Amino acid sequence: MAKEKTAAESPSTKKNQADVSTLDEIVKAFYESISFAIGRQPDYRRLRSLFHKQGLITPPKNEKEKNILVMDLDTYIKSSTENIVITGMERKGLLQSEIARRMQSFGNMAQIVSTFEAKHTTGDTTPLCRGLYGIQLIRENHRWWIISVLWENERPGLQVPRAYLV
Repeated sequence: MAKEKTAAESPSTKKNQADVSTLDEIVKAFYESISFAIGRQPDYRRLRSLFHKQGLITPPKNEKEKNILVMDLDTYIKSSTENIVITGMERKGLLQSEIARRMQSFGNMAQIVSTFEAKHTTGDTTPLCRGLYGIQLIRENHRWWIISVLWENERPGLQVPRAYLV
């Protein structure tokens, strides 16, 4: 009888152990993997190595959509790749960085609210946008896995609360 492979044993999840050894490292790797320089795309291979095989991503609902979209990682990567090309972001780059964090953990589970800002380049003085990521993680097989990420961007009438900026 063949043994079912766990997420940690899957060949599609080759990982850099340093990226997933602590909560600080996996959040840092998450931001680095979704950021990209001019002419590039996010590092989807690295992003994939951070997520549990059943991980989900929920981007902000836009005004055109009636329902929130909850996507598996493959669907998100396909959508993101297309969106970066269509919007011209590939010609501008996108650097996201964490500016504050709130975290709760117990045993092998953690929940992080990470406040971010996005810029085109490190030299930009004003961010393109700010917002909050909600990141849920589990620790399994001596490493952290992202189980879900959802986020909301600031917009008129919805500002990041001060409590999430410190």
